[in-house]
Formats: sequence, C-alpha cells, structure tokens
Amino acid sequence: MDKRNLTERDICTKFITPALRNAGWDEMLQIREEVSFTKGRIIVRGKLVTRGQAKRADYILYYRPNIPIALIEAKDYSHSVGDGMQQALDYAATLNIPFVFSSNGDGFVFHDRTSGSTPREANIVLDAFPAPGDLWARYRVWKGLTPEAEKIVLQDYYDDGSGKAPRYYQVNAINAAIEAIARGQDRILLVMATGTGKTYTAFKIIWRLWKAGRKKRILFLADRNVLIDQTMVNDFRPFGGTMAKLSTNAKTIEREDGSRIDLTLALDRKRRIDTAYEVYLGLYQAITGPEERQKLFREFSPNFFDLIVIDECHRGSAAEDSAWREILEYFSSATQIGLTATPKETKYVSNIAYFGDPVFSYSLKQGIRDGFLAPYKVVKVHIDRDVEGYRPEKGQLDRDGEEVEDRIYNVKDFDRNLVIDDRTRLVAQKVTAFLKESGDRFQKTIIFCVDQEHAARMRQALINENADLVAENQRYVMRITGSDTEGQAQLGNFIDPESKYPVLVTTSRLLSTGVDAQACRLIVLDREVGSMTEFKQIVGRGTRVHEDTAKFYFTLIDFRGATNHFADPEFDGEPVQIYEPGEGDPVAPPENVPPTDEDGAPLPETPGGDETVVAGQSSPFPPPASGKVKKVYVDGVGVTIIAERVEYLDENGKLVTESLRDFTKKALRKRFASLDDFLKRWNAAARKQAIIEELAAEGLPLDPIVEELGRDLDPFDVICHVAFDAKPLTRRERAENVTKRNIFTTYGNKARAVIDALLAKYADEGVLNLDDTTCCESRRSTPLARPSNSSAPLAASPALSRPSTIFNANSTRKPPEPCPSALSSNPFRTSCARTWASMATLSVSVSCAGCSS
Repeated sequence: MDKRNLTERDICTKFITPALRNAGWDEMLQIREEVSFTKGRIIVRGKLVTRGQAKRADYILYYRPNIPIALIEAKDYSHSVGDGMQQALDYAATLNIPFVFSSNGDGFVFHDRTSGSTPREANIVLDAFPAPGDLWARYRVWKGLTPEAEKIVLQDYYDDGSGKAPRYYQVNAINAAIEAIARGQDRILLVMATGTGKTYTAFKIIWRLWKAGRKKRILFLADRNVLIDQTMVNDFRPFGGTMAKLSTNAKTIEREDGSRIDLTLALDRKRRIDTAYEVYLGLYQAITGPEERQKLFREFSPNFFDLIVIDECHRGSAAEDSAWREILEYFSSATQIGLTATPKETKYVSNIAYFGDPVFSYSLKQGIRDGFLAPYKVVKVHIDRDVEGYRPEKGQLDRDGEEVEDRIYNVKDFDRNLVIDDRTRLVAQKVTAFLKESGDRFQKTIIFCVDQEHAARMRQALINENADLVAENQRYVMRITGSDTEGQAQLGNFIDPESKYPVLVTTSRLLSTGVDAQACRLIVLDREVGSMTEFKQIVGRGTRVHEDTAKFYFTLIDFRGATNHFADPEFDGEPVQIYEPGEGDPVAPPENVPPTDEDGAPLPETPGGDETVVAGQSSPFPPPASGKVKKVYVDGVGVTIIAERVEYLDENGKLVTESLRDFTKKALRKRFASLDDFLKRWNAAARKQAIIEELAAEGLPLDPIVEELGRDLDPFDVICHVAFDAKPLTRRERAENVTKRNIFTTYGNKARAVIDALLAKYADEGVLNLDDTTCCESRRSTPLARPSNSSAPLAASPALSRPSTIFNANSTRKPPEPCPSALSSNPFRTSCARTWASMATLSVSVSCAGCSS
C-alpha cells in the first residue's frame, strides 16, 4: 500500500485508530473522531447570516466520559509527522487538554503541556502510543489529585439518555470546579457570559458531588422567583422528589416540553421547614429580612448545608454589609460556589475578595467567536434635548401650575425629575419605525426605562404608535415591572419563543438579569446604565441564539449613551456594527458594513466556501436615596433627532466615527472603483432604478445625502458629486441646458412635444420615473416621434417599451465626438463627454447637456 495515495481519513482508519486500539483505548467509550467543539462564528452581512466553519479536532481521547486528556491532529502522508502540532496545540489550549499528538500515519509527535516530560516534545513510534492509565497518572500529578480526590473527579456526569452533552466550555467549568473542591477549596467562582448555561453547569457540578457522596445537602440561592422556578422544572428536574423550594406559595409551572408540574415546597403555612429534603432552592428575600423573625435561614443549623450555589452572585451577596451576605457567613462551613456573568469589583464590593479568583472564565467575546452567542448591532440615537440640555423659559409652569425650577436639565434628569412627553413619544416613534423598516413588527423587544412610571408612559406611547396591532391583541405592548401583577403574569409568555404575545415589553430593572428571553431580538435603552456590570447583563438579554426561530443576532437601540461602555477596557464583547442615524435617516442600520474576522481583519463581501448560510436569503422577518422624588411634567417642549454620524468597526476592529457624507463616499468608492467604472455601470443598466435599489439594499440609500446637500439632485449627480467630487447641477438646471442646446432638432414637432414632456417630467421627478412604461401611456396610440429623415412611425419602434430610451432608439444621427475641452477639464466634464458619446438614455442626454463645452 502506497501511503502517498491515501487521504487523511484513510490514515486515521488504517494507522492511527489501530495504534490507539493496540494501546488499550476503548473505541466505544474513550475515542471520539472528528469532534466539532464550536458552532462556527455567526457572520452578519446585512440580513444575510452565515456560520463560519466550526473548529474540529480529529481525535479527542477521554479517560472517562467528559474528562478529555489527549488530542490528536492527523494529516495525510504529504505532510510530515509533526505538521499538525501547532493547530493541535491551539485546540488543546481551548479545550484545556494536557497531552497533544500529531501524526501522518508513520508515527507520532507528542507534546506534554503539563511540563511533566523531558523533553516537552518528542517523536514516538506508531506502536508506542501511551496507554490510558499512563496518561491518567501524569494527569493526576498535574492536577495534584490524591486518591480520595480522584474518586470525586471520576464521578460520572448525569446522563438522561438523550445524547445531549455539555459544550466544551461547560465541561471545562464543571471539571475545574470539581477538581478545586476535590483538592479542598471551599470558595469557588465561575464567570460565564449570559446565555452560556450557568445554571445547567451548576446542575452538573451539584449532581456529581451529590452522587459521589461528597455533598449531601445543597442550597441553591437566587434573587428572582422566575430563576428558582425555571431552574426547578428544567435544569434541576432530575433531582425529583429530593428537591424542594423554600416558599409557602404553591405554584404550577410549565416545563420546556409543555408539561406542567406543581413545585414541591419545603415550608408549610406556618413557615416551618421540612428538613427531609436534600436539595433546597430559595430566594434571598424569602429566607431573610431586616427583622429577626424574617431570618428563616437561622431555622437551619449552621452546618446543615454542605454546598451552597449562589446564582448571579455579583448582586446582593457581593457587598460585605449586605443582609444577604449574612446567609453565606452563617453557613460558612459549607462549600460555596458563586456564579456570575459579571463579577463586581469596586472599592466597596468585590466577588473576588470573597470567592477568590475565578477557577474558570468564559467571556461574551469568546462565546460570540465560538458561535454559541449571538452577535449584535447597535443603533445610537441622539435627541437634541439630551445633548443640548433643556432650560425652561422664565416663569414656565408645569402641568400642575407650579413654576419649573430655572436650571439646565439634562439626560440625567429626563423621566426621573423632569418629564417631557414629546421625548417619550419620539422614542416610541423611533422604535416603531425600526420595527417597520426591519420588516418584522413581531420581534420580541425589551424597552428599559428609568423607573416604573416611565415604563407606564412608554407603554402608552408605544400603544399609540402601534394602534393597528394593539387592536388585534392588547398584549402586543405590555409593561412588566415589579409592581405590575398583570404584566408579571405575562413574563412566561414573553420568554416563550412559541408564544406570539407579548411582543413589546417596557420595564425598568425587572428584566435586566436572569430572564432567559431566548427569542429577544431588540433591546432598547432609554435609561442611563452607569454600571458596567448591569450593562453587560442587559446586553446578555439578547445574546442567546435561537435557531428554531432563526434568531442569530439582535439589535440594541441606545437613546441615553449607555453604549459608551464599549470604550471601557472591561467590556469584552464588541458589537459587529454601531450606527448613529441623523434626522430623517432610517433607524435600521445600513446593511453594507463589511464583516470582520476574530482579529478584526475584513472578510469577503460574499460568503466563502467554508461558511454555511443559516438565515436571511429572503426578508425575515437608581432613584436618589432620599426617597421618592416628585416629577415635574412640562408640556409643549419639542424634541428632535440630531445625530448625523456613523460608528463602525474598521478592518482593525477599531471604532471609527465620521460624517454620513464621508461614510457614504467611502462606501460608494468601494463599490465603484473609479468614475469610469461608475459610468460603465450606469450606462449599461437598462433600469437606473436597479442601481439605486442595489445601493439601498446594501445600506446606502441616497435620500439622506440629498437631504443633507439641500438640493434637488438626481441620483447620477449625487453619486458623481459625493463619490468623485464633481460639481452638481439640479434636475431643473440640467433640463434647461438640454432645451438651450437644441440637441433634438432632428425630430419633428410631435416628437419634440413628447421630448419636452419628458424633460419636464425629469425636472420634476427625476430620471428614475422615466423607466415607468406608463409615463407616456396617453400618447402611445399615435405615431409621435420620428426623426426628420426617417419614414418609420415611432409607434412601431421598440423604444416605446421604455421612454427613457426613446432618443437612442430612434436617432440615426451619429453622436458628436467629445470636445477636447470636455476631456481636458475636470472629471465631471470628462464624464459628460463620455456619456454624451454613449447616448444610451435620456438621463445620459440630460447629464451630458450640463457640460459647458
């Protein structure tokens, strides 16, 4: 057998797998081939969404299920035996695998990442591959595992028989926590981005410790009822009858599979605790309080729990003087695991000071790169009152007839101390406009407001802007806040991807953390977010991918400058696009921003062969501590949008800010390499509208530029002026120049009448409407235009199928040669001469008529 003729897969089947089998590796339980461990990064090009190629290891070897200890990268025989090592080391670092091999079927190169071998990298023959026990012995030394600790580490994962396996980073987190606890560490911190399955990971850790007999009584703490309820019926479901909730309120919850279950309670009506359970789930608020009689946790002995898991530990339990911290300190003998997406580190609050450095971290950026989390676009909207501030007129009265305090009010005041209803209406209008422009008004949307009262006003404004859909179902817009019973009752429907309503939800803080809103496609920020921790949590509401509903990315609209946190070095998950619409601009961001790879380098404009199209081929779709402050309501104060900038990530992954005009110029020049290139495209296009539509589809609508220029320009002039610095003429100026030059003297009177009518239509409406075959419909029945030297009636000419081609189709006159002055002058005159020579359409004729030569 000539190895040179074998494929990489042949090398694996005929040489590498037999070598592993001979070394004692179990082919069914310990060897996995072609293991894809990422999903493939989601790449967004406008509405076209693709997935990049997933990372795939040729072999991963497991000592026990979900305990990977070796990785092999295979190559065909055209490569040397060690050619796959660098790629293998990169994969091994991601997967936290210590022993790495490369092979071409002749032998192996072995690399020991534990530094336990000398030399660290060595060649070994094909039949000398190490046995599982040999590598595990080295692994134990590397991890410092005693025989007792080894028993815990080797405890099997929970298997429900469905074949579902934890993702690679979840395996890393679970194993890191188990190994730390097995070595005697009693404070553990896991940092995992929102949407990466922290609760599922916690279940796997608890299950293994519980089954190993190391932790017999467990307490799971959270600060939201919905977190406890979701956890009991979903991730923690396998604990069954050994699990109960520390609550006196019975509740029936719907599971993910649609079945319903009554939650088991550990408290009776007199708040007496049943201590017969092994796994307890409780709210901080339910088991403690400022009064001694509320401190239910003291009914347990301090040594009752062996393990406490604190969900979202960056919140109440992080501060030393927190009433919730006293629960952790009371049960100080228990091993405590803190789960958070955003560890809080301030002068006064520190997760790390209490739990120690994280034993495992998985960031938002890494989740997006791996394709497990959704990327996102950002729309930054600037309102004039927010930027410039508002100072009331002297003697200005509020709605109650009281004089408004004379000072400058700014974004920190609006909707907290001072209410301008026009501002609220404008926000609602912009959100509604975005939904309409996107083509999908049923995108699940969360609007974050200053407080509950602001959320109520925003709900009303959105109802008025979406009256048609509210008429179909009143739950289209709802407020969900802590004090709104009816709204909270709809929370389950909002987070259920299969439930159509509610669609638009206003809130203040209730939905900022812990709510698994998988189908949320739009997040609106109409309140300041001063905390980086809270900002990351809010962004996390949209980062879950939901493939069943084709949700692969989401949009964040920011009215309050909260996205300035992107400039903070602590923020690690930059958006794929930041867009700031100006007055009159569409709210939806342009769709032609080029995507970049993981390192910020530009990707091709069209998907490559290693990408898979997954969606988009067709259109888809804190109050002051002094207490409650009286709000001042001021009527009749107008507000407008003033931003005219676009921010985007350049090829180096840096945010660039520039004017709308400069941005459009760059984008046009990327599309049209030169003036000649543009003219060829323009002249060759049977329908000029097609070019404009193509530009608009790629996020380059010309209308905003026309508005900015403030002149009645045709698309031809707009592009020539903006992209190539040509002097623009208005449509009327161009039409008048055609008339003055008597260009069409060879046509008869009737033809001239049609031409004059077309010129007037061009002056009023532009060249694009001349492509409409009905623009001269009333004149079709008579033979109108005919050159003076032609006997053929115009009605018989195919030119009538498109009025803008009438002159070219019926003219037998040879177009004049371009004059030297036109060619030697500025680029615009050059373009005039060339387009005059081609004489393809009326628009060309009108354009060239502007040449002064």
